[in-house]
Amino acid sequence: MMKVLLIDDDKAVNFFNQHVVIKHNSFEHIKTVQSGHEGLAFLSQVKSGEAPKPDLIFLDINMPAMNGWEFLDEYEKMCSDFRKDIKVIILSSSSNPEHVNKTIQNYKVIDFINKPLSFDILDNVLKVYNNVLSNCTQNNPLA
Repeated sequence: MMKVLLIDDDKAVNFFNQHVVIKHNSFEHIKTVQSGHEGLAFLSQVKSGEAPKPDLIFLDINMPAMNGWEFLDEYEKMCSDFRKDIKVIILSSSSNPEHVNKTIQNYKVIDFINKPLSFDILDNVLKVYNNVLSNCTQNNPLA
């Protein structure tokens, strides 16, 4: 069972996505926050043992105060040992090819998908997640 962190400034989108994730049978803990700053604060709680570590982060790009790329800039400053078990997926309403290209070229994310979430999307996310884990294990047997 996987743990998820949803980062999106839109309360309605977070509510809907949280509901879909809860109904899917592969997830056990879902934390929602409404900004990149809150996401970083939550990850600080995880590092100190106060909260469960997410396996996946679904991250919106277009948010006020700290957008998704700014979050990723700060996230990637965290210890690589802490980050290695967490996979980031961009969940955005933007289908702008520049956003997709910028994300793929500059950040270690495993997917860029359009919101909202659905069971089919979550099934596909799990396949991508498992493929990434499988590739990491094959490339580094100690991982």
